[in-house]
Amino acid sequence: MLALVVAAALVPTSAMAMASAEMYSTKGYFYGRFEARIQFAPGDGVVSSFFLWKEGSEATGAYWAELDYEKVNADCHMQLNNIYGNPKTQHQQSPTLGFNLCGGYHDYRIEWTPTYIAWVVDGKEIRRDTGANATGYAQNASAGMTFHFNVWPGNSSFGGNINNTTLPVRQYISWVQYSSYDNGNFNVQWREEFQSSGVPAGWAVGNWTSPYNLSTHNTQNVAFVNGIAVLSLTADNAAGSAGTPPVDDAAATGSGGSPGSGGITSVGGSGSGGVTASGGVAGTGAGGVSTTGGRGAGGMAASGGASGLGGDVPKGGSGAGGTPASGGAPSLGGMTEPGSSANPGGATGSGGKTVTGGSGGSSSTGEVTGSGGITPSSATTATGGGPGEDTPGNQAGCSCSTLKPMSSFGPVLLVSFVGFSLSRLRRKKF
Repeated sequence: MLALVVAAALVPTSAMAMASAEMYSTKGYFYGRFEARIQFAPGDGVVSSFFLWKEGSEATGAYWAELDYEKVNADCHMQLNNIYGNPKTQHQQSPTLGFNLCGGYHDYRIEWTPTYIAWVVDGKEIRRDTGANATGYAQNASAGMTFHFNVWPGNSSFGGNINNTTLPVRQYISWVQYSSYDNGNFNVQWREEFQSSGVPAGWAVGNWTSPYNLSTHNTQNVAFVNGIAVLSLTADNAAGSAGTPPVDDAAATGSGGSPGSGGITSVGGSGSGGVTASGGVAGTGAGGVSTTGGRGAGGMAASGGASGLGGDVPKGGSGAGGTPASGGAPSLGGMTEPGSSANPGGATGSGGKTVTGGSGGSSSTGEVTGSGGITPSSATTATGGGPGEDTPGNQAGCSCSTLKPMSSFGPVLLVSFVGFSLSRLRRKKF
């Protein structure tokens, strides 16, 4: 490996036929769930990756710690690496995922805990290491590990034989998320969705030589477009120009997001309904707002009415009528809105609002009974090779986130239904 590093230092930049890219977090994290939603770069000889790296692993006498997802070769297959030790030892697996990882976004997760390391793709665990494979990291990577993403040219020994005519190729990252680990539980700490046009706080881009000395990471080959981080592998004289990235359909439709519990539930008062919203964070993916909602369980039943049995019952009410008034001319109704018992089959409340992300929420007691509220459910799942990682000082490495007012004919009871809205909060913290 030292010979390769020296060789890299001696090769002038002008001799590099290609410009590659790397992006990494500037802070390391100890134990937790490391997630990203990625579409890997296609092409024979193109190595496209998401990995965790203990900074300084490449130093002489250091304990190497590295966990990888690497796309390799023309068939876009995945290689998983657990590389650790002093000297380092590579533990490699190549699972069959059953989809084209270069043809769409998928969730990739690495879970690192005191007792196991697991790779999870789209919510399905595909590898778990325990025993010495896990305890080595617990004992020797206490300073934490950093997120890394890169794309670079391989060769016949790893990644395949690249052909410049296939360039440019790109790796797309929709979001990255970190959850800390505490006594068997994972708690979301931050989520990066790349909404700015520049490098986000807490991240940096590489500018060093890639493995095999076939490219140099060029900062112009890392761009942020339409909420997607784009890493490009290009000809050396054609860096940049990322173009428009493919849309992450899961983000657009609102599937996915962070695990959530609770939500906001309106409770109390009289009436047999309110607004019920089911959902919260649904399925897996990058989030967004889903408007599937829940089913209105009722509404508000008005009592009273003009000297009769009816009263003015808003949509979805129980339709039980009001209190017969004494005196006056009896009446059979008053006004009954669709959905009361006098007019069954009225409108069923639809909607509610399913919001991606967030955890927990609060319950509030109000004047209007609501059976539900916004209740997040589900969770985002994602998971996490080749020569050593391509990190600063390690050029030999591999890359091993309306109610209308009720007016009737007589006394009036005015009930206000207080709506609520929940704004999506994107938490970014390093």
